[in-house]
Amino acid sequence: MYTYKQCKEGNTMQTTKTITLSTVAQDPKYYTVEDLATIMGAAKQAAHDAAMAHLAQHGEHAYCGFAWVNIYGIKGNTKLGRAMKQAGYEKDYTGAYSIWNPSGLGTQCMSTKEAGAQAAAAVFKACGFTAYAGSRAD
Repeated sequence: MYTYKQCKEGNTMQTTKTITLSTVAQDPKYYTVEDLATIMGAAKQAAHDAAMAHLAQHGEHAYCGFAWVNIYGIKGNTKLGRAMKQAGYEKDYTGAYSIWNPSGLGTQCMSTKEAGAQAAAAVFKACGFTAYAGSRAD
């Protein structure tokens, strides 16, 4: 079982979520396809929650852009890499596993999408992955 916390500076809202996995892995290479799908679902839910909270607090105030999460350090020909592909993860041109717009919101506001991507990256980090949020303006 892994727990991650989502905190915003200057904001009193804090979220604590718990992910229960069939295998508690000390190392991500021991995750099953089901565990990876659960982690993906939890990351997307955390991203959606964070993006909605950001949108409620700030509205669509920033410029248009994109945000994503990259998961580094996993080769596609390993047991973990094959399991990630089976669980729906996709590699991008850099070789990282990438999830575009993990919040799933149709907003164009880049800061809202960034809030979601940062929350999703926090879930992956809590589960032992090397993950970072990325973004770019449109």
